[in-house]
Amino acid sequence: MTLPLFAAGIGPAIFDAAYFVWFASEIIGAFLIPRLRGRGTTRVRRDRGSAAPILLTVWISLGIALSFGYGGVLQLPDWFFYVGIVLMLLGIAVRQWAIAVLGRFFSLNVRVVEDHRVVDKGPYRLVRHPSYTGVLITFIGISLAVQSFAALLVLLTVFTISFGYRMRVEEKTLLTELGDNYANYMKRTKRIIPYLV
Repeated sequence: MTLPLFAAGIGPAIFDAAYFVWFASEIIGAFLIPRLRGRGTTRVRRDRGSAAPILLTVWISLGIALSFGYGGVLQLPDWFFYVGIVLMLLGIAVRQWAIAVLGRFFSLNVRVVEDHRVVDKGPYRLVRHPSYTGVLITFIGISLAVQSFAALLVLLTVFTISFGYRMRVEEKTLLTELGDNYANYMKRTKRIIPYLV
């Protein structure tokens, strides 16, 4: 069996670089900068245990996806590798843009701070959870980069279950705390894919 492009030649260096950029962007953009920026006083915290399952399922599913890629399970042609790398970087950019626009209201946990308000600029004009849109694009990119249709199925399933639950928790909390402002925002935007879902 011939190794897929991501596991041979220059492929591993390109894949590892994109993977490192993703990991570093999460540490810096989603964790360190929000901590340094400060959020203000937390008024409500309602994570409902949604953070831990996301971390656990994401890391397990990424391990499975990589093993499917190395194992050639439902292997895709080499050109998918390049599409996957581009999608990984696009997903990273979308997520970091969403985090930057949300500013001090962004948190890795579900919380509402004093003077919290609906943000409807930038990517939030089109979808309510653009940072998760970025994760979705990144997951699709990783699956294609490892050239495995099986990896795509695993990551999409995990995303749908874990992040779907998280989005419901966030929306319920924001509806309760922000009332009509958030309800009206929900009516004019889609959850994760502009004009579709």
